[in-house]
Amino acid sequence: MSGESTSPAAIAAQTLFRVALGAVLVAHGSQKLFGWFGGGGVEGTAKGMHAMGFRPAKPNAVLAGLGEAGSGAALALGLCTPLAGAGAATTMSVAASTHVRNGFFAAEGGLEYPAVLGLAAASFAVGGAGRVSLDHVTGHVLDRPWLRVVAVAAMPVVVAVQLYRRRLALEATEAESAAGLDVA
Repeated sequence: MSGESTSPAAIAAQTLFRVALGAVLVAHGSQKLFGWFGGGGVEGTAKGMHAMGFRPAKPNAVLAGLGEAGSGAALALGLCTPLAGAGAATTMSVAASTHVRNGFFAAEGGLEYPAVLGLAAASFAVGGAGRVSLDHVTGHVLDRPWLRVVAVAAMPVVVAVQLYRRRLALEATEAESAAGLDVA
């Protein structure tokens, strides 16, 4: 490690960014899980998930909420950072995929916001939580180099599986609509 990465300012910056990212993810996931901060709760989120092609909608809503809130809490604490970062990055990558058709910028409903959250979370999955973290306090028992590799390698696989399942559900809905079946 270079002296720069261990300077008090670098340590403070990394910690501030990790805790802030975790807090944003907790708030975002709490909207889905509990309806806090103007969110729809599990039922409202499930309706939106169904409309976007995620089936079954309710378990997907709960998983999305847990992927954001649970991973966010672990990131904020710096606990099991490879899995927390990968969990948040995976969840936000799937979320970003639903915004692709709206372009990049969040102001137009684009993928900017979930993509940035996902990339930031992935950076902690790769680089760890830093010195001011529970991972550091516990001797990195839940933050081993092999765990980082596994977590990062699993991200594209999980995203691909989820997007494939979504595509199949959307194709089935289109086929049912074309056949005149009620898909509600």
